[in-house]
Amino acid sequence: MSAPPASHDRRPLIMIVGMGDLSTRVAKLLAANPATNRLVLAGRDVEGNQRLGNLVRFAAANLGSYPDIASVSMDLDDIAATAETLARVRPDVVFMGASLQAWHVITRLPKDIFEALDEAQFGPWLPMHLTLNYQLMQAVRMSGSHARVVNAAFPDAVGPVLRQVGLAPTIGIGNVANIIPALTFSAAAELGEPPEDVRVQLVTQHYFSHYVPRFGTAGDGAYALAVSVQGVDRTDQVRHESLFARLTGDLKRQGGIAGQHLTAASAVRVLTAMATGSGAFAHVPAPDGLPGGYPVRVDRDGGTIDLPAGLTLAEAVEINERCQRSDGIEAIHADGSVTFTEPEMAIMRKYLGYECRTLSLPETAVAAAELRDRFAAFAATFR
Repeated sequence: MSAPPASHDRRPLIMIVGMGDLSTRVAKLLAANPATNRLVLAGRDVEGNQRLGNLVRFAAANLGSYPDIASVSMDLDDIAATAETLARVRPDVVFMGASLQAWHVITRLPKDIFEALDEAQFGPWLPMHLTLNYQLMQAVRMSGSHARVVNAAFPDAVGPVLRQVGLAPTIGIGNVANIIPALTFSAAAELGEPPEDVRVQLVTQHYFSHYVPRFGTAGDGAYALAVSVQGVDRTDQVRHESLFARLTGDLKRQGGIAGQHLTAASAVRVLTAMATGSGAFAHVPAPDGLPGGYPVRVDRDGGTIDLPAGLTLAEAVEINERCQRSDGIEAIHADGSVTFTEPEMAIMRKYLGYECRTLSLPETAVAAAELRDRFAAFAATFR
């Protein structure tokens, strides 16, 4: 185990938990910036993370940045040990990149099978992303840590579930943020303006940001959208149909694992603003555990919501809860339990033999294990 960077350093200490593809991309981007290059890589493979840390360190040095990178052992299944590590390392920010199953695993199925299963949307897969976040946030509470937690694992739903029990991560990344650059370029083309002068403000849930780039329409996704140019509102001059259609035309991008480069960039935008307290404008899911995504100003403590003129927070939440139902989540209840929509769960039942209409928070690990095993058995039939 390598030692964490020295505590007298004035740079914020960022702990990255779960060194999969997304977290590795985030670490590489953070290491190249002197404001964010004091890092701790946390996971079960300490030796592997140490080698990864050295690769990231040496590559950053080629770019003129000399990061401090350490690795520590962390098994999120051991909540007490995780709490002890957090108390000892004392990170300022924790980036949570761990899930029990990455979102892109189902994309490895044959195309027609993937598309059929994808009709279940993302909501029914919630246990795979909630379980480790629930364990991490229990450990944060147990440790007495004041670290702000930035969650990458289905934050649109994980945040509001854990908010019900006082364990919400500080803020999320990705999803709503991933569609903003393309919408900005699209609005700029629609208005005949430079993209750097255009600002998009979008309130919506994961379903919308997943659907529009694939099909060029909003589908069943509820949303609120405002567009301004150098501070002047131009929303009424933008045709939503053509705005969205461009995302499947000349603005169509790579998806899949390659597309995680965009998610990593959204994460680094948030992490850099938190590290520097810049107040930068960004889009994020689940600020303070609210459902879905919002435009915000990001400082050291997270995101302050910055809604389009005339839209109240209550209205924004209601939009996201409606869009959440299109993603397969009927309701998140006051005890942290979740009811899933029947049409989407019926697809999971048809293909995987998996049934969970209501998920209780204490049972999320059990549900995740069943879902993992049923999907593994299903996927094995196509090898």
